[in-house]
Amino acid sequence: MSETYTPPKVWTWDKENGGKFASTNRPIAGATHEKVLPVGEHPLQLYSLATPNGVKVTVMLEELLAAGHKGAEYDAYLIRIGNGDQFGSGFVEINPNSKIPALLDRSTPTPTRVFESGAILLYLANKFGAFLPKDPHKHTEALNWLFWQMGSAPYLGGGFGHFYAYAPEKFEYPINRFAMETKRQMDVLDRHLADNQFMAGDEYSIADMAIWPWYGTLALGKIYDDSGTFLDVQSYKHVQRWTAEIAARPAVKRGRVVNRVSGPESEQLEERHSAADIDALGL
Repeated sequence: MSETYTPPKVWTWDKENGGKFASTNRPIAGATHEKVLPVGEHPLQLYSLATPNGVKVTVMLEELLAAGHKGAEYDAYLIRIGNGDQFGSGFVEINPNSKIPALLDRSTPTPTRVFESGAILLYLANKFGAFLPKDPHKHTEALNWLFWQMGSAPYLGGGFGHFYAYAPEKFEYPINRFAMETKRQMDVLDRHLADNQFMAGDEYSIADMAIWPWYGTLALGKIYDDSGTFLDVQSYKHVQRWTAEIAARPAVKRGRVVNRVSGPESEQLEERHSAADIDALGL
């Protein structure tokens, strides 16, 4: 049994906490260095990385373009969080929380910054009048599930994912604690999707775009090592049906490769400045 930890009366930051992201974790905010962000030619400038949170936004943008919203053309620049790019002065100006993704809309009289992935999805849905149901009941249901994802995914990522895949040592208690919560969340989704094609009923929405990069990727067994087997994700049949349907959408296939720097080379696109950039990958 490991030695019991007794917290000090006042916590102080005297060493890195270990794990994959130890070099970028710190208890203070603000910029660590001066760095001006690049700016492309389109109204929408995205600064991101193809984590689940980043994929939400690139999928939304590609869905908007597929639906004919030409004003959704965007430049997507890579932010390497492992290198601390999110602490550059230009990025912090757009997102003082130093997390990806961050969006700058230059089509407004004064450029509008939007940070937090859920806020970006909602901003774009309102801006283009798309992927947020007009029917009041469905509209509210989409928002219910959008905010469910924002509140639930930290237990999957920062909880289960961290202790199962990234922590410098594996401990039974936190892995069991967050595995239980992750499976509870998958069961919540499975029960809902047993009676609904999409999260807001029969209408595809930003709720699906928010949830799929996290829980769909988990259902596909493509996140956190072999966690799919560990969590028995195949047992969630309705989540599997929904996951496959979303994954097959052309705009989802296109959006998930943007700002991606891992996995097969055919699925990596560091920056995106036009549709041709993704077309070149054969998508």
